[in-house]
Amino acid sequence: MCGIVCAVAKVNVVPILLEGLLRLEYRGYDSAGLVVANQNLHRLRTTGRVAELGKLVDEQKAQGLAGIAHTRWATHGAPSERNAHPHFSGEISKIAVVHNGIIENHEVLRRRLQDAGFEFISDTDTEVIAHLIAFNHHQIHDLLEAVCASVAELQGAYAIAVIEEARPERIIVARNGAPLILGLGKEGNYAASDASALLQVTKKMIYLEEGDVAELVCDSYRIFNGLNGKLGKEAIRIVHESNLTAEAIDLGPYTHFMQKEIFEQPDAVANTLEMVFNASSISPRLFGNEAETIFSQTDSILILACGTSYHAGLVARYWLETVAGLPCNVEIASEYRYRDPVANPNTLVVGISQSGETADTLAALNYAKSLGHRHSLAICNVAESALIRQTELRFLTRAGPEIGVASTKAFTTQLATLLLLTVTLAKMRKRLSREREYEMITALRHLPAALQLALQVEPQVKIWAKKFAQKRHALFLGRGVHYPIAMEGALKLKEISYIHAEAYAAGELKHGPLALVDSDIPVVAIAPNDILLEKLKSNLQEVHARGGELYVFADADSLIQQSEGVHIIRLAEHAGLLSPILHTIPLQLLAYHVALQKGTDVDKPRNLAKAVTVE
Repeated sequence: MCGIVCAVAKVNVVPILLEGLLRLEYRGYDSAGLVVANQNLHRLRTTGRVAELGKLVDEQKAQGLAGIAHTRWATHGAPSERNAHPHFSGEISKIAVVHNGIIENHEVLRRRLQDAGFEFISDTDTEVIAHLIAFNHHQIHDLLEAVCASVAELQGAYAIAVIEEARPERIIVARNGAPLILGLGKEGNYAASDASALLQVTKKMIYLEEGDVAELVCDSYRIFNGLNGKLGKEAIRIVHESNLTAEAIDLGPYTHFMQKEIFEQPDAVANTLEMVFNASSISPRLFGNEAETIFSQTDSILILACGTSYHAGLVARYWLETVAGLPCNVEIASEYRYRDPVANPNTLVVGISQSGETADTLAALNYAKSLGHRHSLAICNVAESALIRQTELRFLTRAGPEIGVASTKAFTTQLATLLLLTVTLAKMRKRLSREREYEMITALRHLPAALQLALQVEPQVKIWAKKFAQKRHALFLGRGVHYPIAMEGALKLKEISYIHAEAYAAGELKHGPLALVDSDIPVVAIAPNDILLEKLKSNLQEVHARGGELYVFADADSLIQQSEGVHIIRLAEHAGLLSPILHTIPLQLLAYHVALQKGTDVDKPRNLAKAVTVE
């Protein structure tokens, strides 16, 4: 959940490092630092944002032809300058290290290294890596081999970059469980946690695999697999041409990335469903060459995900069971991996992750495989991610880069994909007539236009936001397939406005949560014109009768009337299976505009980071 940028080049690398950190700041923004090689290793560190590091660079006129840099999201040790990366070790030849991930055996290693005479000045697990490499380097005398020997002793997840004072013309990097990409340029070679950080210098990328250790110099690179602690033969890795554009990661006319990404949803969904728009029927091959065979053997679904992706899975459970007739279990990945579930070899395991690097989801997927689950499908937004590489079947959501920490377009594209999966499985199970299949294709083709229409409620949402901004708590209600949408709405509000928000299935109000209702707690309800509308109206009456202030997102044909204490924003007419996707939009807008009213940091909310690559 931190960002790494490295460069060794023919030109001053400091501007490259700073620009890369700015592109990666969504991964962590508690502190930032860099080391550049200029006769010796020159280190600059600061708490707060990358902009503060930039001021230090200007003041000290830092420059060099090689360097490593880091933006941090704190795990071990509070945000402070002494805990900020890079960390130093070594007396004869100083070594600097930056690290993304968590080292689980850091306490054991720390005691061993203290006994060997190393002094620790930070609270981080990363300093253990620096001292361990220095310890091995003293015996091995080659940094590449010392890094390889050191990472073999690390337990947990890591992506690291190392530079030494004695040979500053090279950088050593390694990864296991956390993403790291090499960039190959005309003026030098580079490494980063994310391709977006390297677009300024190159589009040629190598995605390092688990256990890879690489050496970068200005005009060449070498890659080895170092999981056994020794360098073997050089490894061959494919060079990819990134199709990411600078425009895709720029704000353009928008104030925040979250705002931009909310309004990109019609296009993101259109891109995700492009293959369906031009087809007369739905083919399982959309999910991979082996999909038809695997789907024909599937008798149940297991969805593994975290956060917003978990909410997408909960919506999909309703669709899969109702439309495709398949039992579906949805698990929070961080919980699933620590219990003893019963495995069914004919269950299709579906992993959902925006980044494809979510540590808990990857671990849960591997755990499911170890239990005997034979088949897996990844729904992901990043083509070269670990999740994509670890599954037989895959579907790319094609949402484009999502920079804002609070997920928006990733969620709606996941929902669109899961609905497509539902229709595909229903067709294969002969639960979908040809006429119904055509209706679903037509509905999916219309979805981008329907999302565009849903965005038009923004002016009304802004009015509500002014009232919400003064509140400390909020309740969100939904029924059936819209209950997970209420959960997602509550998550968005708490993530970026810091208002405590909870979601409940509306029928559960009288079983406890109704005790919270008073005039100070706004109650947000999702009221589609479906078979549960009358039940929901009764629940809303329970709130209204106790002085609760209701804010209702209703379909145009929902017969709910506005009155004192009952505020209504109407969307289009009921959209059937697509309804949960459309009702997501006003909830995102509400969270965004409440956060604007409160003046919080919309794109970089406190204590959170975008890519959760640690447990």
